[in-house]
Amino acid sequence: MQKLLLLLLLVSSWFVHTVEARPGAEEPPRLSGQWQGPLKVPGGSLTLMITIVPLSNGTYYAALDVPQQRISRMPVEVELKGDNLALRIEQAGSHFEGKVLAGGAQLSGTWQQPGLKTDLVLERGTAPAAAQAAKKLRLTPPYRESEVTFNNPTGKFKLSGTLTIPSGEGPFAAVALLSDSGPQERDCDLQGYHLFGILADYLTRHGIAVLRFDDRGVGRSGGDYTRATTADLVTDAQAALAFLRKTPLIAPQQVGLLGHGEGANVALLAAAAPQGGPAFVASLAGYGQSGRDVLRRQQGEIMRLIGTDGTQIKAAQALYDQLVDAVRQTPNNAAARAKVITLLRSSNTALSESMARARAAELTSPWSRYFLDFNPATRLPQVQCPVLLLNGTADLQVAAGRHLGVLQKGLHQGTATVEAHRLPGVNHWFQPDQADWPIVAGERQAAFSPEGLDYLRLWLLERSKLAKAPLPVTVQRPAAQPKPAARTRAMSRPLKRSTAKA
Repeated sequence: MQKLLLLLLLVSSWFVHTVEARPGAEEPPRLSGQWQGPLKVPGGSLTLMITIVPLSNGTYYAALDVPQQRISRMPVEVELKGDNLALRIEQAGSHFEGKVLAGGAQLSGTWQQPGLKTDLVLERGTAPAAAQAAKKLRLTPPYRESEVTFNNPTGKFKLSGTLTIPSGEGPFAAVALLSDSGPQERDCDLQGYHLFGILADYLTRHGIAVLRFDDRGVGRSGGDYTRATTADLVTDAQAALAFLRKTPLIAPQQVGLLGHGEGANVALLAAAAPQGGPAFVASLAGYGQSGRDVLRRQQGEIMRLIGTDGTQIKAAQALYDQLVDAVRQTPNNAAARAKVITLLRSSNTALSESMARARAAELTSPWSRYFLDFNPATRLPQVQCPVLLLNGTADLQVAAGRHLGVLQKGLHQGTATVEAHRLPGVNHWFQPDQADWPIVAGERQAAFSPEGLDYLRLWLLERSKLAKAPLPVTVQRPAAQPKPAARTRAMSRPLKRSTAKA
């Protein structure tokens, strides 16, 4: 019963591990990469995928994906001592205990969750054969592609990314891509499915310049992701906008943001800023409700998915509410952590002091404190630029029925023009049902929803038309000179014709 009561959501978009090396032991193998293996369950098996990303400060971010259960980016806590590895997924009440074997190529041990205990082997993942073949045979794309770096003057570090610009003279409308919660590299890779790589290629082929970049502290980008709040990430978005506006071949008046998940809320916050905001925003699975409510509902959905009964869900969420209240009502971190540790250990006497301290530190992190109090609805009326909202009906993390309407209502309170669509059967990664994935080299390959791509293409091409429209011309005349009306009309006619052709 105590273990089931700990099926709670310890809010996070990142988790930290510590490495305790034994005297004289070799440095533990690097865990960086994507790990995959079959979990045997009654009636079949589930493919587990765990992504582990090293951060610039020496820690790790980790997340679990289970495509068959539509679970994506479920937080994972990693603890490595020598070659002994522990992975804990509190949202699912599950944990893995094992060893790093084969020189760091395999994780072997035991997986345990309510009602199930079984052996599990995870191997360092590789992209599907079709994706590998496509990457190896990648032809020169029909557009310009370059590696770029740009400054975040607020954080005083550089961000690194890839800029793709359509062929032709331009100027082109441009969009910067903003990733979901958790530090991600520029392509947002998930086992060969490159969400942002796909979007950048597709949109650039259709006439939109695209900037995608490594999150702060990831890949070639500077900064520290572990200390960043959602508001801090807005400065990264603003830096990307400033860079694009100064780039040749790009129309500075038509530079926008496209965000996924938390990245969509970052884009909307940038649009609500008093100056320097985007010309437009495309939101993919943006949050409409408060951070506290989002995380609470996610907890309930996941617990129901793994078969937890209603009584246990209520008990776990009651504990979650107590933990969140303890943090929100106690500004001092040391005092807040002490309260959290007491609550955690009183609910589960088997929980170690060190694990309780680690969870308390996470719950009082800058990101968690900000996100628990974050309510996007309060800023939506300040957004004035056009907004496109896309949400999938199969998204367990950001339910379209709960979030889309809130976003629309809040945006309509301001002056923003809004277009919104629900995509049937599409998950949080904007993938359709697996039965609809294309078959490449004899196997199904994950793909972005074709319907979603169509909505993005048509809506963003409208921004492109605006980018290519000529700027209005103002004729300065001396005050004493009479206004030559006929000549003014003659000058205005060609400008109107030129605008119409664009």
